[in-house]
Amino acid sequence: MLQKYIASFRYAFKGIALLIKTQANARFHLLAGTVVIVVAWYLEVSALEWAILALTIGAVLAAEGFNTALEFLTDLVSPDYHELAGKTKDVAAGAVLITALAAIAVAAFIFGPKIVALGR
Repeated sequence: MLQKYIASFRYAFKGIALLIKTQANARFHLLAGTVVIVVAWYLEVSALEWAILALTIGAVLAAEGFNTALEFLTDLVSPDYHELAGKTKDVAAGAVLITALAAIAVAAFIFGPKIVALGR
């Protein structure tokens, strides 16, 4: 039983590595998340703000992972061009964009007032 759990974690880490290795957008989001963490540390955000930022960074990276998984699966089942395959990929990419835009809004709400206060 324990070996099954260990194997499942191994597969999950393998998937994360594949995501980062093969997807430029995932690497960009990872870099952006790192910048957010550095800025949050510098601005001394609260514990609640840290939690919101962590969930937001995780949501963007997870959305990128879901998008990549759907792209891989779509390419498997529809190696030739098909309108529905294209729509599937477009909607998945749109979901990542929605998540990223929401993350920008979260950063603006959390960092904005703190940055303005620095200027005073």
